[in-house]
Amino acid sequence: MADNIRMGFIGCGSISHLHAKQLLSTGQVEIVALADPSEKSVTNIKEDIPATASCRVYGNHEEMLDAEELDAVAIMTPHTLHFEHAMAAFARGLHVLLEKPMVCGVEKARKLIAKRDEVGKVLLISYQRHYQPEFRFMKQMIESGDFGQVQFVSAMQSQDWKRATAGAWRQDPSLSGGGQLNDSGSHLLDIILWLAGARVESVYALIENFGLPVDINSAISLRFEGGAQGNVSVVGEAPVWWEDITIWGSKAAFFLRNEKLSVKAYGADDFEPLVLPEGSNPDRNFVDAVLGRANVQSTAEDALRVMELTEAAWLSGKTGQVVHLPGPAPSLQTGID
Repeated sequence: MADNIRMGFIGCGSISHLHAKQLLSTGQVEIVALADPSEKSVTNIKEDIPATASCRVYGNHEEMLDAEELDAVAIMTPHTLHFEHAMAAFARGLHVLLEKPMVCGVEKARKLIAKRDEVGKVLLISYQRHYQPEFRFMKQMIESGDFGQVQFVSAMQSQDWKRATAGAWRQDPSLSGGGQLNDSGSHLLDIILWLAGARVESVYALIENFGLPVDINSAISLRFEGGAQGNVSVVGEAPVWWEDITIWGSKAAFFLRNEKLSVKAYGADDFEPLVLPEGSNPDRNFVDAVLGRANVQSTAEDALRVMELTEAAWLSGKTGQVVHLPGPAPSLQTGID
């Protein structure tokens, strides 16, 4: 590989603009080709990101992968297309930066992980919270033992998702694979699993679709391996974005309210951490991982556990029964550099 990583973009929607800016800011990425059937999306990214103005354009990913000499791709397409696009990239020996959710289905997640291992390439899932200072602080405190054992997790996310996505692909299950739980809710599930450092053992869920083909509101009760409990609320029929994450440990508790973190330990005053770990982003980590300078910090194994929990919640919501997740899967990679 040359000094620069030659990348192609599969999907040029709005999130691709952020990825382009962050990848280009490393100084070690050259975006050389774009694949998207939407001329408007291609025009928008070329106008917004001058470095992409001279990119060659293809109507689909196969044309681009066949024609270009690439080192890696960034995949930012509707959720149900992720598996096909990532497998095609791996078949050509490319590294893959993949938007969440990784794929739609546990079996596809396992197949993609197996293909990654077969070809020996980097697969990074764009769960950006792994790189944010407040979440890194909580992760480090839990792993150090200063927080004690995680005993209970409560997480709530609300947004005007139902109205904001009306008529768009996100409410078409053939493209989205599901509703808010599989969309922005995927970030919420990921971060509580990552912080807790444990798989979910059993799930009970109540899900409201409001007559639509995808989930909108979800109320989920969890039991983790090791005995910790949790509640997750995903509210897609809400007038405002709001997010609360609270984690209780045997020695202390974290209270994160719309990205404002406070900590309360037994026998001490609560405090807001003044010194947090350095932050980063998935795109920078991807570049460092491809160049052999760092481990992937938002892994396919993390994404597999999100999909396991998501599928279990959907099944519980459909059947009205507690769903027990299958036995151990590939080990969690929980540390941060």
